[in-house]
Amino acid sequence: MNLRNPLAMAHNHGSAGDGVTHWWAQRFSAILLVGLTVWLAWALVALAGTTHAEAIEWLGRPFHAAMAVLFTLTSIYHAKLGLQVVIEDYVHQRAAEVGLQLVVKILAILGAVLAVMAILKVAFGA
Repeated sequence: MNLRNPLAMAHNHGSAGDGVTHWWAQRFSAILLVGLTVWLAWALVALAGTTHAEAIEWLGRPFHAAMAVLFTLTSIYHAKLGLQVVIEDYVHQRAAEVGLQLVVKILAILGAVLAVMAILKVAFGA
């Protein structure tokens, strides 16, 4: 005989478990992207009409390099979260869903590493 309340047994199982974390992560990354997009728009306006050398010097400043890396990583993470939801909602064959999720994660990691390496290469002048 089980004396536990059925609600206590269901708590943190199913969609109430992992889904809430995913939902919060997507909202937090979206809010972060709002501020970073404002920085990006300001940066594009500030760099309009500059030479290539001036743009490289601008990106070489630690604040701008850090903001570029943060914008890139946040964008890729937010896109990965969004694609994960689309795949979960619209791909109904388990093998295809798992395969697509794996491809999205691999491409997100690869894209993040390549983009950050490119930004740092420009920032440090290597």
